[in-house]
Amino acid sequence: MSVYAVVNPATGERLATYPTMTDADVETALAAAAGAFRGWARGATVEERAALVRRVAELHRERREELAAIVVREMGKPLAAALGEVDFAADITEYYADNAAAITGDSPLEILGEGTAVIRRTPLGALLGIMPWNFPYYQVARFAAPNLVVGNTIVLKHAPQCPESAAAIAQIYADAGFPEGAYVNVYASNEQAAVMIADSRIAGVSVTGSERAGSAVAALAGQNLKKVALELGGSDPFIVLSTDDLDTVIEGAVEARMDNNGQSCNAPKRFIVAEDLYDAFVEKFTAAMTACTMGDPFAEDTVLGPLSSLAAAERLEAQVSNAVAQGATLVAGGKRDGAFYEPTVLTDVTKDMDVYREELFGPAAVIYRVAGEDEAVALANDTTYGLGSYVYTTDPEQADRMASAIDAGMVYVNCVLADSPELPFGGVKRSGTSREMGLLAADEFVNKKLVRVA
Repeated sequence: MSVYAVVNPATGERLATYPTMTDADVETALAAAAGAFRGWARGATVEERAALVRRVAELHRERREELAAIVVREMGKPLAAALGEVDFAADITEYYADNAAAITGDSPLEILGEGTAVIRRTPLGALLGIMPWNFPYYQVARFAAPNLVVGNTIVLKHAPQCPESAAAIAQIYADAGFPEGAYVNVYASNEQAAVMIADSRIAGVSVTGSERAGSAVAALAGQNLKKVALELGGSDPFIVLSTDDLDTVIEGAVEARMDNNGQSCNAPKRFIVAEDLYDAFVEKFTAAMTACTMGDPFAEDTVLGPLSSLAAAERLEAQVSNAVAQGATLVAGGKRDGAFYEPTVLTDVTKDMDVYREELFGPAAVIYRVAGEDEAVALANDTTYGLGSYVYTTDPEQADRMASAIDAGMVYVNCVLADSPELPFGGVKRSGTSREMGLLAADEFVNKKLVRVA
């Protein structure tokens, strides 16, 4: 049986199955992407590449309802969130079309001698993207769009539970007028992906997914001397030190934690609260979490749909149950019904518990009490992850200190869900090695060639 299948997590119904590619198909995909590279990189102008990328953004907007419905079926994303993802993917794609000249132009250097020197960015070749299930459109947009503009070609392996959205995206690139081989969708097994990584026709690999998957791909890419970009998991801290409006802080905290049914790498998962605000925060946060409407992801009032699969819900259930068994306090939630999992709040978590070090990928949160700024920073940094972070304070100087002290790729002060196409996204430590979105994303897979003229 093929591993590529659409299984509606809200009902458990298997809706469609897509065939896993053969080894001959792997060869065909690699040959197509490598064969298209020269013509795409040198035969098409920057303006021509940007125009096709812009058409991809337009097609996302034209097909937004169709595209959104697909991911609701595939992974249980509430419809409003699915529509928002399609819109954001369109915005990201359009951003790179708009900024094509900036990401492909020469960068002059000041030199000590006579003459001139510039950095000229040239594409590397065919790239393999290994994408996750939680944001099927957004993740592809931030990888494919900048790399296609600079002249690379794309081989895209999506998660096995997202074959329908993968096909829909591939169709968009075809309908936009991309030459054959510029964007190639593959329903590959992990073993076939390993073959592609090792193949000399693949110039680089981008992975968004789990720490385990990233580590495996990075090891193989390293063996083959391939550039690899990694965006992995996170256990982002949400630090509350002072506020004039706790209700607004709570609203942002819950909105960010429940984003994508709690299945977002950079969602806050550890809430670190100053002791003078702690009791009120726990009470208000718990009330707001449990008030979130859980149900049919196609219903307009649904905030929380099912997790992406039964296995994902069972994994979260086991983590929470283990935390309680080890001494954590279950303030609310903790119950599973199929792939649906209640909004859950844990307190009294200590360093000797497994959940202290784990990423909770679902609608569950841990709240910690701290005495002040130094303790908050120490707790925030006591993790192997370093993706995003959130700081709420009324003191601008404290905010600046916290931003410098937190070990993370991103720090958001007094705001949540503030991602934007022009802002780079990525982490440090075991959360990743690269940046996506913004102008920095276009520098991941290019040859920064020095051109020195005497």
